Amino acid sequence: QVQLVESGGGLVQTGDSLRLSCVASGQTFTTYTMAWFRQAPGKGREFVASITSWTGQNIFYQSSVKGRFTLSRDNTTNTVYLQMNSLRPEDTAVYYCAGALTTFLSGAINNYPYWGRGTQVTVSS
Repeated sequence: QVQLVESGGGLVQTGDSLRLSCVASGQTFTTYTMAWFRQAPGKGREFVASITSWTGQNIFYQSSVKGRFTLSRDNTTNTVYLQMNSLRPEDTAVYYCAGALTTFLSGAINNYPYWGRGTQVTVSS
């Protein structure tokens, strides 16, 4: 089992940047595909981006964040990063880190058994 703790959220203005971090503890981090999801007020949780296990060779982004967000992983520190640039008010949400013991990419919530508690990102207009 892996435990996930997110950090880096905050209140920013439109066009600003933030970097979210997710630190994993527990079993071998390298074997987990990792992902970020987000949940805006009054809406369901939606996929943001995912990165495959081991080298993180494959990364998949939701279309609305592609070109603005960058997902990466550092296996030496058991950390996944989500660099968010050109933030928009519609990016406002609680951002959750998720992990799955697999080598495949997935944007499906049900494929991720491990979740952090989330970090709030608020983008003002």
